[in-house]
Amino acid sequence: MKAGRLMLAGGSEMYRVEDTMRRIAVNAGIKEVNVFAMPTGLFVSLDDGECSTVTELETVKKRAINLELVDQVNEFSRKFADKRIDLEELEEKLREIEENAPTFPLWLQVIGAGILSATLMVLFLGVYDWIDFPVAGLIGASGYLMDSWLKGHTKIRFLAEMIAAMGMGLLTIIINGILPACNVNNILTGALMTLVPGLALTNALRDLFMGDWVSGIVRMCEAAMTAIALGGGVGIVIRFLGA
Repeated sequence: MKAGRLMLAGGSEMYRVEDTMRRIAVNAGIKEVNVFAMPTGLFVSLDDGECSTVTELETVKKRAINLELVDQVNEFSRKFADKRIDLEELEEKLREIEENAPTFPLWLQVIGAGILSATLMVLFLGVYDWIDFPVAGLIGASGYLMDSWLKGHTKIRFLAEMIAAMGMGLLTIIINGILPACNVNNILTGALMTLVPGLALTNALRDLFMGDWVSGIVRMCEAAMTAIALGGGVGIVIRFLGA
């Protein structure tokens, strides 16, 4: 359950979560294992073949995209399957991962968001100049920082993305007023890419292709709502500021 919960929190696909949990149970000596994973919770039933059945349910409220977390859980589950570590060591490793979830420092994430915004503007639009390029990076980094800060201070889904998009739109219009040579459309196209749920959409499609209809549809709806929040935030600012 701990392994599955960590993988769900890291944004793993449902079939990978279920497979990892099933492999851990089988290699621990459980004869019959039934696992059902959804984006918001896990169900598992274990039968040792001696008229003893255990069924557990655990909810997962906080989810993000942390593929390093998923990779580490997979790595130690494979070591357990290969008998390189025992069950107690596996539990200890998972506890360490839970207490010290691997992630990059915020400052490095912000720098990465800036680089991503500038380069994706060029990639998607085929437009490059010495004004829009750095401005797109600056707006993208600022928007990512706003989104990260807001998510730590609100529990309302999609609100952080909407406010961050509004902030990015406002900053872009202000800079456009100072530097009229800037192209608002080009800058926002690149800057918003840092918040677009591309990986969530990819995982949703993979879940659908693997037959996990519930999780696939739920994740597809989450990705669509995020995109609507981003578009709505920018649209509100542009509409009322008349840019």
